[in-house]
Amino acid sequence: MRASDAERERVAELLREAVAEGRLDMDEFDQRLETAYKARTHGELEPLVQDLPAPGTTVAPVGPSAPAPLRGSAANWPARIGGTATSKGAFALWGGFERKGRWTVGRLFTAFAMWGGGDIDLREANFEDREIVIRCFAIMGGIRVVAPPELNVEVKGIGIMGGFGEGANEGGEISPDSPRVQITGFALMGGVGVDRKRTKAERRRLKEAQEAELEARRRRGLEGPDDGGFGEGFGGGRKQL
Repeated sequence: MRASDAERERVAELLREAVAEGRLDMDEFDQRLETAYKARTHGELEPLVQDLPAPGTTVAPVGPSAPAPLRGSAANWPARIGGTATSKGAFALWGGFERKGRWTVGRLFTAFAMWGGGDIDLREANFEDREIVIRCFAIMGGIRVVAPPELNVEVKGIGIMGGFGEGANEGGEISPDSPRVQITGFALMGGVGVDRKRTKAERRRLKEAQEAELEARRRRGLEGPDDGGFGEGFGGGRKQL
């Protein structure tokens, strides 16, 4: 069965997500992407994504009914929910605390900072439950929460002569499969900030993937479109990728 432009793009998107998550290295990504753009049939496309996960399947489909791939860290949500909490709270007085990297957030996590500060990084974290409550109390201090764009975050805190989570819902690409994280509490003459951003490693992989894709498109353009032997006289020719 002949592949469409939309199916080639769907495979390219799955490959981009795979390299962003570290499932493919750049050499593999470059080779598969070039093959995807040259593919004329489903039989040529399917092996390129057969070993990559897609939501709810073990083989990534390429047909018209294939679901849109989840972006970035969102593809890992099912595996990141559940397990025993490694931390249920943090405290800083004239000092600081940090929770980052691979850790498991308790279903109720309480953070307190007075004349000090703390960082709560959720970008690579696991979650004890699908419903998580993070209580933040900052008195003449500050607490910063960093979340990936796909995480469902709801902020309900209060700022008194300070700020609490302004702009927390800007720039999000919420995944329906992500846990729901509610951030509550108050800031008195201090602040609780909530930022959405990807990790440096993920941003670097995405940038490298974009550069490799541009190079593959450039090479494809120099080679010229493959019309499958029909020529431009049949249906106006094929669109060049």
